[in-house]
Amino acid sequence: MACLSDDDGDGTGIRILRNRAEIDELAEYSAFQESRRKAKQSHGRLLDGENTPQNIALYGFVLGMICGGGLIYGLISDATWPPQMAYFLCALALFHFLEYLATALFNPDKLSLDSFLINHSPHYHAAHAASLIEFVIEFYFFPSWKTFGLLNYVGLCLVIVGQTARTTAMFSARHNFSHKIVDYKAPDHELVQHGIYSLMRHPSYFGFYWWAIGVQCLLLNPICFALFVYWLHRFFSERIAYEEYTLLRFFGDEWKLYKSRTPTGLPLIA
Repeated sequence: MACLSDDDGDGTGIRILRNRAEIDELAEYSAFQESRRKAKQSHGRLLDGENTPQNIALYGFVLGMICGGGLIYGLISDATWPPQMAYFLCALALFHFLEYLATALFNPDKLSLDSFLINHSPHYHAAHAASLIEFVIEFYFFPSWKTFGLLNYVGLCLVIVGQTARTTAMFSARHNFSHKIVDYKAPDHELVQHGIYSLMRHPSYFGFYWWAIGVQCLLLNPICFALFVYWLHRFFSERIAYEEYTLLRFFGDEWKLYKSRTPTGLPLIA
């Protein structure tokens, strides 16, 4: 494969790149120039939606403050305000940070501020808003409901298990992982079957499912707990059906064999 560049020393202004190293070097230089162009355009700007160092630093700083502050308050809090809200904020901040970190490590070409998943969707925001509203209302009118006890520890354990499973899945799949379902098979796309993927077909979904359920158990939100079970089952049932359709197109019999011996990992979803 040949690629044209701008100088070969013969005065024509054209140089033919004949080997892969030169092509990669040109691509790297072009990417560098593009990043410099974007940096100049966003110079001095914050929260402009661009994946610039200043925005990454700001997002990371805010998430770190929420995570650290939540953890510290949860450990030293008194009866004035229950610790589960602090643990929830800590878990939420850590979740969004790890989503970006895994993408940065293994999918830098897909990296953007959206990789934090903070602006995931209006439904995602509404779900968290509903859980916070329920917690505050119930704590105000029925404070005894929010006394920290056994169920809170169960919820906290589910959050830890869910986060561990999701992060492990992203680190196991590496460049094969994507936040969005793709409709085309990339040349380097592989069917991941090792590690946690040898135990379940969708460990990242398993992780988020139990993380979200665990959060509601941690907050002791009976209404949102029931709603989350319904919403998550409906969402993942539809998403898994479509994703597995694309995987069947990509991998054929290899996918059929893998599916036949590996469960989804999610309750009531075959």
